[in-house]
Amino acid sequence: MAMIEENPTLPKRGLLRSTSVVATMTMLSRICGFVRDMVIAQLFGADASIDAFLVAFKIPNFMRRLFAEGAFSQAFVPVLAEYSEKRSSEQVKSFISHMAGTLGLILLLITVLAELAAPLIIGIFSPGFIGEPVRFHLATQLLRVTFPYLLFISMTAFTSAILNTYGRFAIPALTPVLLNLTLILFALCFSPYFHEPVTALAWGVFVAGIIQFCFQLPFLSRLGLLGRPKINLKDPGVRRVLLLMVPALFGVSVAQVSLLLDTLFASFLPVGSISWLYYSDRISSLPLGVFGVAIATVVLPHLSRKHADNDHNNYSKALDWGIRWVLLLGIPASIGLLLLAGPLLTTLFQYGEFSTSDVMMTQKSLLAFALGVPAFMLVKVLAAAFYAKQNIKTPVKYAVIALATNVFLMVALIFPLAHGGIALATSLGAMLNAGLLLFGLLRREIYVPAQGWRRFFMQLVVANSAMAVLLYVERGELAQWLQWSWSVRVSHLLILIIVAISVYLVGLYSMGLRLKTLREFPK
Repeated sequence: MAMIEENPTLPKRGLLRSTSVVATMTMLSRICGFVRDMVIAQLFGADASIDAFLVAFKIPNFMRRLFAEGAFSQAFVPVLAEYSEKRSSEQVKSFISHMAGTLGLILLLITVLAELAAPLIIGIFSPGFIGEPVRFHLATQLLRVTFPYLLFISMTAFTSAILNTYGRFAIPALTPVLLNLTLILFALCFSPYFHEPVTALAWGVFVAGIIQFCFQLPFLSRLGLLGRPKINLKDPGVRRVLLLMVPALFGVSVAQVSLLLDTLFASFLPVGSISWLYYSDRISSLPLGVFGVAIATVVLPHLSRKHADNDHNNYSKALDWGIRWVLLLGIPASIGLLLLAGPLLTTLFQYGEFSTSDVMMTQKSLLAFALGVPAFMLVKVLAAAFYAKQNIKTPVKYAVIALATNVFLMVALIFPLAHGGIALATSLGAMLNAGLLLFGLLRREIYVPAQGWRRFFMQLVVANSAMAVLLYVERGELAQWLQWSWSVRVSHLLILIIVAISVYLVGLYSMGLRLKTLREFPK
């Protein structure tokens, strides 16, 4: 058998450097995403038409996160990492070619079925629309335009998984920028030409899927791994991936299932509820998208290689490193969102059609989502520890328990808290899921915590407390933010964030935490 030297160069960067690359590119994408949401909020507000679009966009987007970036990536990356360690370049390329053809066929069939069953899909995912013919018909029409996005963006996720496995993290992390830029272009330039202006956004989604997929192909070609897709269900690697995907489809990302349930329950609430949840989710998911996903993206192939090498000690060390960084970034992000929810929403969205009432209503769900930020991030990293060992069943079991609890809490909280109760149930479900995953890893001794956790917790408590006091005292009243101009809002918000980060870092440093220490964990 050919040795590993025949394969494309495997990553040599440390985990911290790779995570920084992904986080930086993702931050750029998120900034573009916020500009996109600001444009959409100003042009369309939070009315029935934007509710219909968000449902039509969320369905294929949800399936992308669950199917492509979720179940498929978590099953595919460990198998590909094993191939890259133990197989020849020809075997790796053959496996990728067969996987591409099989995945493409499955996605094509799903897309065709969805086009035919669009009314049924809208009825299932947003049953509250059934009694409102206008929203139901518009959502159905928009879904037929947006659903092919799943085909193209899933193939993009496939190429991203390959690039990530071989340490090329920057391009996959940068790719979502193209979606945001395309939607901004279609919203500003093409919406006036449609009878229903929001239809331009649906076509923007469709075009963006094609652009993102084509953008990554040259980089895959440079690795020498761009071959002709072939359907081969007998390929042992393909069969392993498909077998791993079956259970993962039911529980790989309980947070995404919960967010789809948010839409289902919110469809029964007053007009605007879906939009309020969407905008609050967009803000609360910033630390998850920038840091949580970045850490999990880098850790998964690293853990997969350690598992393939039977290096249990460094496997646990790398996982310990990931958990510490999640807490180091996730806890202050949660506190910042809780204390700056109103100023953030006012600064980003309160223009044009997005009213003061929309700010107040969106703030309710943002506060609830903010509580779950560390848990959302932990789920990504802790689940990766199971997936790297090709153990899908255990996180699925935990996810099902958390999801059932989430549904129960939604039913209980939606009546007293409306859409805020939906968001709170989602956060509580994520907390339960994270707790179960951590308990499972500790019980199986997959994860053995490194020394220094008691001191690390004290460092976090002191630094976060100092930051929280500063924000509470200096944030001011929301009424004042509502009266300020855009430039004053932005300047005050930036100053608050910069000073808060500085206080947090000084607090950590004064308690003896050094970046060198965190850099040294995984070897």
